[in-house]
Amino acid sequence: MKTKNIFLSLFVLAFIGILSTSCSSSLKPLTPSHFNVTPSPLETVGNEVPVTVNGIFPEKWFNSNATVVVTPVLKYAGKEAYGTPYTYQGDKVAGNGIIINRNKGGNMAMNFKYEYEPDMRESELFLRFNAKIKGKPVKLPEVKVADGVVATSTLASALNTDPSDAQDAFQRIIQQQQDANILFLIQQADLRSSELNKSEIAAWKRRVKEAYTDPKQNVDIEVSAYASPDGGLTLNERLAAEREKRTSAYLDSEMKKQDVNTDINAHYTAQDWEGFRQLVEASNLQDKDLVLRVLSMYPDPETREREIKNISFVFQELAETILPQLRRSRLTANIEIIGKSDDEILTLWKSNPSELNIEELLYAATLIDNTPEKEKIYQYVTATYPQDYRAWNNIGTSFYREGDINKAMQAFNRALQVKSQAPEANVNLALLALNENQTDRAEELLGTASGAKNLDQAMALLYLKNGQYAQAVEAFGDVKTNNAALAQLLTNNYNKASETLNAIENPDAITAYLKALIAARTNNFAEVTSNLRTAIDRDSAMKMQAATDLEFAKYRSNAEFMSLMN
Repeated sequence: MKTKNIFLSLFVLAFIGILSTSCSSSLKPLTPSHFNVTPSPLETVGNEVPVTVNGIFPEKWFNSNATVVVTPVLKYAGKEAYGTPYTYQGDKVAGNGIIINRNKGGNMAMNFKYEYEPDMRESELFLRFNAKIKGKPVKLPEVKVADGVVATSTLASALNTDPSDAQDAFQRIIQQQQDANILFLIQQADLRSSELNKSEIAAWKRRVKEAYTDPKQNVDIEVSAYASPDGGLTLNERLAAEREKRTSAYLDSEMKKQDVNTDINAHYTAQDWEGFRQLVEASNLQDKDLVLRVLSMYPDPETREREIKNISFVFQELAETILPQLRRSRLTANIEIIGKSDDEILTLWKSNPSELNIEELLYAATLIDNTPEKEKIYQYVTATYPQDYRAWNNIGTSFYREGDINKAMQAFNRALQVKSQAPEANVNLALLALNENQTDRAEELLGTASGAKNLDQAMALLYLKNGQYAQAVEAFGDVKTNNAALAQLLTNNYNKASETLNAIENPDAITAYLKALIAARTNNFAEVTSNLRTAIDRDSAMKMQAATDLEFAKYRSNAEFMSLMN
């Protein structure tokens, strides 16, 4: 009996041992070869680091009673960032995890992202395993699967994007036109005194005299004589020509009386179908759509006239209301009003700014490179014209260009207090939002900025920050900026990016750094070191940037590169 008990005890112990061995052998340490990371090294898209990890659980590896939570961990600068954890479970576990068959094994596919921080450029990506079998922890070591983050896309800068200045409406030369009409009786070209003595004609002659005698105005005169479309073409040709001749002679005489020595440009139109169409469209004629349809259907003048006359109930009204207005000579005074010169505007700004209107004041600010003086003009405008938002916006753009972001934001918000939908202020606040990587806020602001200057560049920057590089390239168009070149670089169009960088008027450290990146990607080491040297000379911070940039990883053992980094 004792012998039986001893054998039974040994059998139970052996079975427990087998079970124990089976459990532990089912979850052995995994190696990097079991996983594939895309991209590797990691790479920013906009201001995020998206990652895909594909892997396999080998056959016989997964215990049917096991639960394994896999957490991606990015380690950098003594910190850890965590990606989305994925739960996998054996086929005997009740739960919501992804089931892995013990005998067949299975695949894992993980998609996650990190909010980018600059220190992440020097980092390591690990997979951390929290494993349990029937609720009991099983220790598995972490597996390192990737090194570092390429952060080239984060070189996109809102502060290097030109803000949106509200535009003045100043015009050096203002074009004016004054018209008057001399009407004729049907099939006649006589100038009637009742027409020549109209107040309309008197006012027209006064305006011509005024413009001619003012040294700040230029004037020329045009005569356009017409016949109405009714009547034959031959008759109307002769009639329109005679009306033009007599009108020109009359004006020539009148201008001599007023000592106005200016050319009179005259011409005539035999049948004024265009004038006819315009008058019909603007009329209350009951069947005007019918008449307009005839005009569109019959391009031949004689056919048109015949078809319109066939509509007898309409033609009578046309003859009474429309056709008499077409038997005319139109007098046109084309007047140029010459505004103040740049020197005059600047002199008045210094001596008597009240003599300048708001458009001239805003224009004066564009003539001055001195930022404090420019701001004085804008301050004067805000005090003198408090209901105009443009000066507040442009004060903000001055602060923006100087890098004083807080004051810029205050000025832009003040512009919006004056006009709630000021488009330029919305563009500029969107740029400030993009500077903080607040892409949703920027998109909302840009949606209310239609018509603003530099809206396309701000939209392109938004695309760049969102990782939509092709759209960014299209939106930048032919703009020559660092951001435009970066978008081209990120779409692998290195020739175009180089052309853009070479055309930048005021290249800075980032310009040279981008050239070095292109050189690195095209294996031109001489250009890498040359452009990095230039970038560092312009901004010493570029040395640390390059030293930790994986774009230059293959050169880190090169003596010349190492010397440049020291």
